[in-house]
Amino acid sequence: MFTGIVQTVGRIEQRIERPGGVRLLIRPENWNHRAQPGESICISGVCLTHAPEADKPESGRAEDPQVLAFDVIRETLDRSMLGSLQQGDHVNIEPSLRADSLIAGHFVQGHVDAWGTIVDITQSPEEWRMRIEAPASLRPYVIPKGSIAVDGVSLTVAALDDPSGAGASSTFGFEIALIPTTLQITTLGTRKVGGTVNLEADSMAKTVVQWLELRFGAAGEHSGGAGTSGGGGASGGGAQTPAGGLTLADLQRAGFQPRGGINDS
Repeated sequence: MFTGIVQTVGRIEQRIERPGGVRLLIRPENWNHRAQPGESICISGVCLTHAPEADKPESGRAEDPQVLAFDVIRETLDRSMLGSLQQGDHVNIEPSLRADSLIAGHFVQGHVDAWGTIVDITQSPEEWRMRIEAPASLRPYVIPKGSIAVDGVSLTVAALDDPSGAGASSTFGFEIALIPTTLQITTLGTRKVGGTVNLEADSMAKTVVQWLELRFGAAGEHSGGAGTSGGGGASGGGAQTPAGGLTLADLQRAGFQPRGGINDS
């Protein structure tokens, strides 16, 4: 578990191809943290395990203890932008959350949900904004002023496409506003239009949406069709509800009981 508050950036010193994946050796910049073998570390939004080797099979020499070493499997390479990293590239680094740590961002698991594409960067004396296009499957978990992790950085959604105008599009867009500190201490300040980023939606939002879908079905499935709550329309005895909206009957099935009981009259 992480908070999305990046502590430093690191440079890819080596990318070693191995059966089933790659080994990444990353040198952090100005970082006093001494990573222990087996420790979880967030690398640009991906939770990886520090796995130093006493001897490098490729050279027979011991690895530099100041370098972070990760064995990245093919699944992770395919599902995140780590697969495109090459020697000399830079990544964001954050150690795992401790019980006594300040939670200055939001809970980040290091489990990438999707890739996003940077489609616009707006710079002005007042602010720096980045617009990202993401898969539509992520849309239910992204809300205005909500949290999202972009390359492991905890950020607030500053603007979001209106879902009513999205139609059947396979993507949607959102914007993040970046402060000077974020631009200076993370890799986001060097990103360009057309680049890809790792995206992880807020885990609490995902949990709520998944629970509601499992309990009541996907939006519209329990609504009785055409914006009504069962009964075949307005005359069928059920209150009209927007498609996909919750009804009192839904809440009762979930165990909710209004104070003072239910007035059936």
